[in-house]
Amino acid sequence: MKHFLIICMIGCIYVSGFSQSSEVSVDTFRFATIKALPITSVKNQGNSGTCWAFSGIGLIESELLRMGKGEYDLSEMFIVSKNYSDKAQKYVRMHGETNFAEGGSFADVLDCIKDYGIVPDSVQPGLNYGETQHRHAELDQLSKAYIGVIIKNPNRKLSTAWLKGFSGILDAYLGESPETFTYNGKQYTPQSFTKFLGINPDDYVSITSFTHHPFYTAFPIEIPDNWRWANSYNVPLNEMVQIIDNSIDKGYTVAWAADVSERGFTRRGIAVVPDTTVKEGPGSDQANWLALITPKEGNGKFNITGPVPEKTITQEMRQEGFDNYETTDDHGMLIYGIAQDQNGAKYYMIKNSWGVDNPYKGTWYISLPFLQYKTLSIVVHKDVLSKDLKNKLGIK
Repeated sequence: MKHFLIICMIGCIYVSGFSQSSEVSVDTFRFATIKALPITSVKNQGNSGTCWAFSGIGLIESELLRMGKGEYDLSEMFIVSKNYSDKAQKYVRMHGETNFAEGGSFADVLDCIKDYGIVPDSVQPGLNYGETQHRHAELDQLSKAYIGVIIKNPNRKLSTAWLKGFSGILDAYLGESPETFTYNGKQYTPQSFTKFLGINPDDYVSITSFTHHPFYTAFPIEIPDNWRWANSYNVPLNEMVQIIDNSIDKGYTVAWAADVSERGFTRRGIAVVPDTTVKEGPGSDQANWLALITPKEGNGKFNITGPVPEKTITQEMRQEGFDNYETTDDHGMLIYGIAQDQNGAKYYMIKNSWGVDNPYKGTWYISLPFLQYKTLSIVVHKDVLSKDLKNKLGIK
């Protein structure tokens, strides 16, 4: 199959009918929900670089809700384990000349489901090492050390045991991936469970927007975690935003890969692109509104405490940020709604995988300029694309 990509490195609430207050207020922000789609519960990736798995599974779980299949809690660590194995085999075949790290892409989630299936989280929670939350530093370093020995080829010939040994490490930490399992009184394989759920990975496509490749073509985004060399369809910036808006309007959530290293992406659930060059903000002088973004948080982020004037984002700004390593493959999340602040500015509601210990209980409010500027790629169901765009991209 063609691979379609969302990348992330760092490193989700379903209630029947999804109850979200029509207005939420924190600090001097007041957000009114325009539309919020059903999502499953906010998860916590803990100390692991597996946002790509959590957000990818979050997309699939939301799709099951949209399809009327009900609420499911699927196993992120089944996906992580299978991808560690796939990645290790490619790394060895490439003599270590490719990326081997915890990060990954939505192609990793979709390809894994297509190749191996999926299981419920209760079948493989992936916590076999004495922890109640995911802590992968030891697993990550041990995996790198093991695979480092293999590519040195000390026997001058790869043994037939190396992959079995690597699988043993994965099984010890993440649990053995079952060949069969029982769920709600019925026996399944991972593949038959996928068929039961009715998820088709080929229904999903990745979209991006950069100018170093022609628009309306597909290319692999040149970032380290794209180890599958997965393709994304390239469209102009305004069309990428239209795809997101159309998807939410039609009831489909959107997997979102973005750069969250920006000072305007805060731990308090806000992401904006402040324009510190304007002389005054709405209803206040420059000194007053600048106070809304200072002092910095301890991690170097702005302490955003209310709406501020933001930069106007262009296609050229996006490209410059990517070319200069300012826009990087940091994090994967899920767009599930649209809101506006008290000034009428548009924000996107994001389901994160950092638990619920932020003012919005695991949701982030991402301004339109931030989304325009720092989106690396999105994954959507192909049915949200217009007929004209499908024709341009060659999508059936």
